[in-house]
Amino acid sequence: MRHCINCCVQLFPEDTHQQQVACQGGPHHSHQACPTCKGENKILFRVDSKQMNLLAVLEVRTEGNENWGGFLRFRKGKRCSLVFGLIIMTLVMASYILSGAHQELLIPSPFHYGGFPSNPSVMDGENPSDVKEHHYQPSVNNISYVKDYPSIKLIIDSIAARIEFTTRQLPDLQDLKRQELHMFSVIPSKFLPTSKSPCWYEEFSGRNTTDPYLTNSYVLYSKRFRSTFDALRKVFWGHLSHVQGKHFRLRCLPHFYIIGQPKCGTTDLYDRLRLHPEVKFSAIKEPHWWTRKRFGIVRLRDGLRDRYPVEDYLDLFDLAAHQIHQGLQAASAEQPSKMNKIIIGEASASTMWDNNAWTFFYDNSTDGEPPFLTQDFIHAFQPEAKLIVMLRDPVERLYSDYLYFASSNKSADDFHEKVTEALQLFENCMLDYSLRACVYNNTLNNAMPVRLQVGLYAVYLLDWLTVFRKEQFLILRLEDHASNVKDTMHKVFQFLNLGPLSEKQEALMTKSPASNTRRPEDRSLGPMWPITQKILHEFYGPFNTRLAQVLDDEAFAWKTT
Repeated sequence: MRHCINCCVQLFPEDTHQQQVACQGGPHHSHQACPTCKGENKILFRVDSKQMNLLAVLEVRTEGNENWGGFLRFRKGKRCSLVFGLIIMTLVMASYILSGAHQELLIPSPFHYGGFPSNPSVMDGENPSDVKEHHYQPSVNNISYVKDYPSIKLIIDSIAARIEFTTRQLPDLQDLKRQELHMFSVIPSKFLPTSKSPCWYEEFSGRNTTDPYLTNSYVLYSKRFRSTFDALRKVFWGHLSHVQGKHFRLRCLPHFYIIGQPKCGTTDLYDRLRLHPEVKFSAIKEPHWWTRKRFGIVRLRDGLRDRYPVEDYLDLFDLAAHQIHQGLQAASAEQPSKMNKIIIGEASASTMWDNNAWTFFYDNSTDGEPPFLTQDFIHAFQPEAKLIVMLRDPVERLYSDYLYFASSNKSADDFHEKVTEALQLFENCMLDYSLRACVYNNTLNNAMPVRLQVGLYAVYLLDWLTVFRKEQFLILRLEDHASNVKDTMHKVFQFLNLGPLSEKQEALMTKSPASNTRRPEDRSLGPMWPITQKILHEFYGPFNTRLAQVLDDEAFAWKTT
């Protein structure tokens, strides 16, 4: 015997969430016919804005299987209800498979929180003008998010009530030396007086056949840097200073650092600034040595490797050191006291904020706060270093960051869910710990599915200002840079005391296209949902207000962007 049950289901995306259901088949035909199907046996639903018809037929057989006997003895109504439930479960699973982006999904996800992706490693900048407005039909999820807003607002209010910007306790120099004995044995306390960059000569004990980069970790762990070091090997011996049978190489640290933030335009600034003839950067745009490599971190999710010694970091500035050495040698005969104008820069966008490694190496924490931060060590060697920071509206920064690093299923819905989860995790930390402890909490930062903490600019800047003077910073906004590149670059030139450029050089620097812009496939996803934007503006609001107060500039409150 064969018994067929056909069901017609229509789900609507409107707020009413109406459902019309009619079951046909079996001995009873008293049900009202489905007006949408008009007598046809269909299941209607939408995937990516397109209406689709699927025939749902369940065949029940009794021949050769006594176990189905009990099922067939059920009343017809119970059988219809059970089958209808199975069909709905099947449609929920199918909707996830058929809709990668969850856009126009008629059956919304039953889950409100995404999984934990691996923590990204390196970030670059982006031009906000690349984010074009797209007009999409609101999804069912977007409507449900609006309804969920009051509960999310409670989380934001809970976080805001616990925000307290406290002054951190600074470590003394002896504590720093105990943590990094080798670093302090390599970098001297005084540098050459005739070099704008902090440089010094150290003896090289190898021969002219010695490979100075044989054990460099940047070379060993990354094939793409090997060609750079191959070129350095060829000219290495010719750039040594030979005195009384001994050989000396010039070592240098950066004169200035572009310390952050990721997805705020640091790559574009770097690409333009390196066109200035007086500026030389490290062989690698973002060495991430101060924040990651010196701890043996390549990708945190891969665990710890051997720590990169400071010598490996200094090797990255050899090309610039060769040019400075040539200038010093030429000037020594004519004008021994002449200052060499070349300055070295470094542009790791993690320098300002990433202190995730501290929990693995520093155990003398106070209430969960790190006893040492990156800036403590930089200041110990370079108390006069110049620091450039590029920032943007943290709301837009977070969305850009998400689009850049999310590997699959990117959508406004997915972003909203991850933001909601991150806020909940951050609030849970704030219930038990201080703001600083949560911002630098490695476990929390790796658990949050979006890097919410990177946009808390005020927390990081205030901690940097405990060791460096405010005059040593140039704080820029990506929004201003995107609208007037020439003005931004002139501010940078003035801050670094660089010489003027010719009209041709300046035109090349200021009129070239923006670097590292948003990928076309990410642009097609459109903007975040307005409700997500509202939630993030409210979360970042107190931090932006504090930042604007510290910098005495209301533009950094991002009340209108």
